[in-house]
Amino acid sequence: VQLQASGGGWVQDGGSLTLSCAVSGLTFKDYSMGWFRQAPGKGREFVGAINGDADNSYIKDFAKGRFSISRDNAKNTVYLQLNSLKPEDTALYYCAAAYSSFLSPLRVDYHYWGQGTLVTVSS
Repeated sequence: VQLQASGGGWVQDGGSLTLSCAVSGLTFKDYSMGWFRQAPGKGREFVGAINGDADNSYIKDFAKGRFSISRDNAKNTVYLQLNSLKPEDTALYYCAAAYSSFLSPLRVDYHYWGQGTLVTVSS
């Protein structure tokens, strides 16, 4: 199983990025997909998740109205759209797969993880 996250980079305050996570080696539609992030010196925090059928998604409060999650099951890819970025959004962003329809915010519920893609937001 491989999860390959990409799309990170440097952006100014207020900018946008689209993160992608390409998945292989599993039946993609059977897995809910989550995004987490880890800022320098901090723990890994849940950003949001989407179920296998893409008819249910959840975004944490700090990201509501700015971030959105989507997936393309034909491409085995999940996306995280980041808008109105702030310096405090600077972090490594990780995608993860959970064999469940439940949108869990807990790291322990995710079976597979990508390597992370770095987002840097400058003020």
